[in-house]
Amino acid sequence: MSFCSQDYFFFFTAVFLAHWMLPWARARVYLLLAASMAFYARWNHWLVLVICASTTLDYLLARAIERGRSERIRRSLVAVSVVSNVALLSFFKYANFFLNSLEQALVRTGAHTSFPVLRVILPIGISFYTFEAISYVVDVYRGRCHAERNLANLLLFILFFPHLVSGPIVRGRHFLPQIHRPRAWNWARVNLGLQLIAVGLFKKLALADRLAFFVDPVFADPGAYRTSAIWLGVLSYSMQIYCDFSGYTDIALGSAHLLGYTLPQNFAQPYFSPNISQFWRRWNMTLSAWLRDYLYIPLGGSRGSAAATARNLLVTMGLGGLWHGARWTFVAWGMLHGALLVVHHGWRARRPREPWTSNAASTARAVTACVVTFAAVSSAWVLFRSTDVATAATTWWRMLVPHPGLGPTVATGFVWVSVAILIAEHAARRVRRFRLASVSLPPQVVGAGSALLALLALLLSANTSRAFIYFQF
Repeated sequence: MSFCSQDYFFFFTAVFLAHWMLPWARARVYLLLAASMAFYARWNHWLVLVICASTTLDYLLARAIERGRSERIRRSLVAVSVVSNVALLSFFKYANFFLNSLEQALVRTGAHTSFPVLRVILPIGISFYTFEAISYVVDVYRGRCHAERNLANLLLFILFFPHLVSGPIVRGRHFLPQIHRPRAWNWARVNLGLQLIAVGLFKKLALADRLAFFVDPVFADPGAYRTSAIWLGVLSYSMQIYCDFSGYTDIALGSAHLLGYTLPQNFAQPYFSPNISQFWRRWNMTLSAWLRDYLYIPLGGSRGSAAATARNLLVTMGLGGLWHGARWTFVAWGMLHGALLVVHHGWRARRPREPWTSNAASTARAVTACVVTFAAVSSAWVLFRSTDVATAATTWWRMLVPHPGLGPTVATGFVWVSVAILIAEHAARRVRRFRLASVSLPPQVVGAGSALLALLALLLSANTSRAFIYFQF
């Protein structure tokens, strides 16, 4: 059930009204749990049982970890939880990928073999909720949160439909206390939720889906397009994936606000980042924080030598790339970002102390840094979008060396309008006056603006509906 569909509108409206009409806090929890199960069952009702069984196991393990007195037993229980969640993710998402990779490797050595293809349905959002389950059990072990006593509360934490399919990745210690907290109607919060939903719909329908008309033909056959068209396609994809994913996140956060819950922010003007490290602190922030806290730091982080830090960065980003999908281009994309982070760490360690400069010089340097970072990120997106490494190599080659070929199949003016909108959106979020406008302006004005934005999203939407890009992860 897509956030941009009529089905979701009617579904959410019914849940919203029923939620606030119920006078009992526990009844609201069970209503949201039932609605979340129905939301996921709309796609595949059998896989709801898989999530419930996995969450029940984590519930029991977390309770046992908190009661455990032996450190060895507590560590063993954490290992059981992590292994079971990783095994679940690996079976559904990576089994055929690993079998196919092993088969190709054996064929290259001269062996003649053929492995069966498993008929496995990939559960939507499995990458997100398995990470949430792992973080919950590990946090209980570390003493950062208490084991939840009520299974229904833990199930709601995992299944809460606004963040179930594509995040943001929520920590149990942030979400579970909200279930226990008394909840009252708040007009300011409703206003904020509607604003976020309107902005998210505009990003998705009016921008991301239309930018796909520039992206899809170029990446389908990059060898047929001239260099300028390739650059336009790459630029369009950089904007498309941001508008698509941040648009989803805005709708998720807005939906949660309307139900009285707060989800973590996932984007903070990432394309204004002055370096690659800052980019990963601003892009898919909940995933970046998860990889840092539960993978990079346990591996040793930056506490060791430069070589050890580089290894940890490459391993973390490589696995982060694999998390996105069962394809070697995702692994290569993650490793490329890991290499960029290694270069940035090394450059920062050896950079001399900068002398004082004028405001104009500092601004020029900051703009240059943002442009260079954006160019590096956009070039890396080529691997993310391409179906194989050969396609990515062709795209890069035609970006670097002028080639003749086909031009864009549609008028390019929309791309530059989208660039202007994206720059304005990033800039507005950085200016405190604009961030406070929704609070200082009369509610009627803000409501009218949100309604107009939602109307524009519907009017400018493409004829064909597209699934959110991160649904595949």
